[in-house]
Amino acid sequence: MIPDPVSNVGCPFCGLVCDDLTIGGAGGRLTVQANGCRIAAAAFERVPPPGWSQPRIAGRPVRLEAAAAAAARLLADAHQPLIAGLATDVAGARAAGRLADRCGGVLDHMNSAASIRNVLALQDGGWVTTTLSEIRNRADLLIVAGTDIVSRFPRFFERCVENRETLFGGERQCEVVFLGRGLPEGITLPGPAPKLLGCEIPRLHEAFGVLRALLAGRTLQSDSAAGLPLSTWRELVDRMRAARYGVIAWAAADFDFPHAELTVQALCELVKDLNRQTRFSGLALGGSDGDLTADSVHLWQTGFGVRTSLGRGKPDYDPYLYSALRLLQNGEADVLVWISSFNETRTPPSSTVPTVVLGRGGMVFEREPAVFIPVGTPGVDHAGHLFRTDRVVALPLRQVRESSLPSVAEAIAAIEAAL
Repeated sequence: MIPDPVSNVGCPFCGLVCDDLTIGGAGGRLTVQANGCRIAAAAFERVPPPGWSQPRIAGRPVRLEAAAAAAARLLADAHQPLIAGLATDVAGARAAGRLADRCGGVLDHMNSAASIRNVLALQDGGWVTTTLSEIRNRADLLIVAGTDIVSRFPRFFERCVENRETLFGGERQCEVVFLGRGLPEGITLPGPAPKLLGCEIPRLHEAFGVLRALLAGRTLQSDSAAGLPLSTWRELVDRMRAARYGVIAWAAADFDFPHAELTVQALCELVKDLNRQTRFSGLALGGSDGDLTADSVHLWQTGFGVRTSLGRGKPDYDPYLYSALRLLQNGEADVLVWISSFNETRTPPSSTVPTVVLGRGGMVFEREPAVFIPVGTPGVDHAGHLFRTDRVVALPLRQVRESSLPSVAEAIAAIEAAL
């Protein structure tokens, strides 16, 4: 029996994976009783529609074994299956990799268009990054580049910035500077009020370049940069130099413009330059829909992250060729297996290829998939593990309600058994 309420629950619905929630289940409906946020409340307290737990073949209700057998037949006949979405936990990602290896499939995550911006910058020149614990205990300056943080990670400031006490004794204050469109609503920080340097996100690369030039003591033949006076950037450089432990945080998902990986690269080079004069780190914010988990698991198993093909008997990584959207748009994939166990709105992209969906119950499709197998959500219907946004730890997820739904790993095992 699962106790009611359940304490110290890990939340799988954003990359922070906050592990201090209290979840109640009175009357069969989950409620977030303590330490939740708007994302957690909406996801845990969601009431699925009638019939949400029934597998289907072409819209016809069937048993799990029949659905798994139908999916197996599609995979057995495929020349280049695409296993995408990959919104699952560690066990589900391992099973997806195993299935791709057996079928000669391509692996790609639903969020890879954003995460690949970080990967390309990391592959090209490396980076210096930190952890949430280091920010909580050491940071005295946090520069937030191009994001408000709270829309994707609502409890970030509560858990990493608002604390006064640290592991090392004494008190600290963390000054926060936003580079972007506006300040987030509803955050109250101890110490100085957050400062906004209004800058269009596609011009951040210009800002980072100017900051690097000023840091190096170079003369610029301009009175402004990225829409702000040069004096504003000089003041920011002086504050960066004075920081004992500074951090620049960004979310690649908010860098949604052409060649945004070059902006990430400029940011990473700025952090390296700062470390010649003080101590500075970056923080790449991600982890939603299990994207960092899938990437980490496949990195262990193949030596590469997502956008890797196993169709040639060995891992073949190509961030352009093995984009799921490109494969579908060009008709290069002949079966799509779409995995989405956290969010019922993340349905497969529109395509004409036969589609197998392992998804959270209640999904509404533009076109009914060939096979639909409802699966449990890690951290709700079954236990699991999920990597946090800083990648340093895979946190455990607890089961908080009784469920007969298979996990993604169990659903894939049923398909493999039919193969």
